Amino acid sequence: MVGIVNITADSFSDGGKFFETPRAIEHALRLVEEGADWIDVGGESTRPGAKPVAADEELRRVVPVVDALARLGIAVSVDTMKPLVMRSAIDAGCAMVNDVNGFRAEGAVEAVAGRHVAACVMHMQGEPATMQADPRYGDVVAEVTAYLLERSAVLEKAGLPREAIVLDPGFGFGKNMAHNVALFRALPQLAAHGHPVLAGLSRKRTLGDITGRSVEDRMAASVAAALLAVQNGASLVRVHDVKETVDAIKVWMALR
Repeated sequence: MVGIVNITADSFSDGGKFFETPRAIEHALRLVEEGADWIDVGGESTRPGAKPVAADEELRRVVPVVDALARLGIAVSVDTMKPLVMRSAIDAGCAMVNDVNGFRAEGAVEAVAGRHVAACVMHMQGEPATMQADPRYGDVVAEVTAYLLERSAVLEKAGLPREAIVLDPGFGFGKNMAHNVALFRALPQLAAHGHPVLAGLSRKRTLGDITGRSVEDRMAASVAAALLAVQNGASLVRVHDVKETVDAIKVWMALR
């Protein structure tokens, strides 16, 4: 279970709520108490239409939180596309780098190679500012799977163990409703390649399209999606509502 801590002003769900370091740390500790195994810290919003954040500002937001949590023995991942932020976060104690850009930036692979950290490779068509304008695929499952396996092969060649490379199909990142549904139904096929799979659907637009609910009213839909993702082979689910999701998974595991 990966709990989300966005240290941003413009994230689609909780932008601005945990922008200050003490509040971000407090929220992270609350998520751990609720059952989070990991805390995913991000200092740059990747919502559709988001604007880039300068590296020095992202460092200012992220590193103190990573350092404080790592000193408490909490497993932390950092959501970033920037090699400089990756290296600094690893130095501060992060255990996994979560890159929506698939470690394609110059120096990104080198930033994690030989550092004894895990790497989460996500698929994104385009970039956050424009990715939802008109996403198109011939075969979304085949194309996303091929991309993820190609990027994981690059990381393996750089020395990362296979089991330390997590694959994330990137729900909502350059995908429409039909693309997201097809990828969700193909989670068992993706998991069959032997890498851990992360699914992140918490409060996303697809759930709003299905339910007609606004962002702040998508908890039930998010819990249902996370539970189904685990049933379909996801090893990790990235969520805002940790306590509720943990309870749902506990009940499923006891009663299945």
